[in-house]
Amino acid sequence: MTMQEAMRERHTVRKYTDRPIPQDIRELLGRRVSDNNRDYGLCINLVCDNSEGLSGMAKLLFAGGVNHYFVLAGPDTPDLDEKLGYCGADLILYAQTLGLNTWWVGGMYSRKGAEKHVKDRGDSHPVRVNGVIAVGFGRTQGRPHKSKTAGEVSAYRGTAPGWFQDGVEALLLAPTALNKQAFQVVGEKDRVAVTCGSGRFAGIDLGIGKYHFELGAGKENFRWVR
Repeated sequence: MTMQEAMRERHTVRKYTDRPIPQDIRELLGRRVSDNNRDYGLCINLVCDNSEGLSGMAKLLFAGGVNHYFVLAGPDTPDLDEKLGYCGADLILYAQTLGLNTWWVGGMYSRKGAEKHVKDRGDSHPVRVNGVIAVGFGRTQGRPHKSKTAGEVSAYRGTAPGWFQDGVEALLLAPTALNKQAFQVVGEKDRVAVTCGSGRFAGIDLGIGKYHFELGAGKENFRWVR
């Protein structure tokens, strides 16, 4: 399965079986985490056979099964949330290519429990956690979320090229906090600007959206502008 195929097949799954993640897949996930941490200066960590990163409410509502997750963490810089969103999007789609399911846990994770599993890089900035991503074998494959239309989230000055349309289509497949899809994408020639509302998870959503747009449009076809 390609990352593009995974993007279309991935849906949020909140209930998991007790089936363990095989060691070879754990190693592949671990290497992907290491690559993202190296490239973006983050402290994301894969935690297995442990449920401390989930809040009591999450465990109550979604009765067990979440025993593996990524802790989203990094040095507390102004662009941390965007980088966590971008790299988290890479991890959920990569996990999908390996036959796993995911759930981006925002408001229902345990900060205290997740922080136990943060590996501090020793940078000048303190490390901050902003969510976890549950990963494992889902009881179902989830279902598509209600989506906005391309016209509601995008505009192009002139005739929109195919890559721009493909990017917007991919953007609308991205998971966002409370499924708000608060994106606004504007394109002109090979320049694209994107914003994503405000609020606690706006930076995370922006990073997720940028990753999806790039995957759909092809990074070679455009450049980001602010």
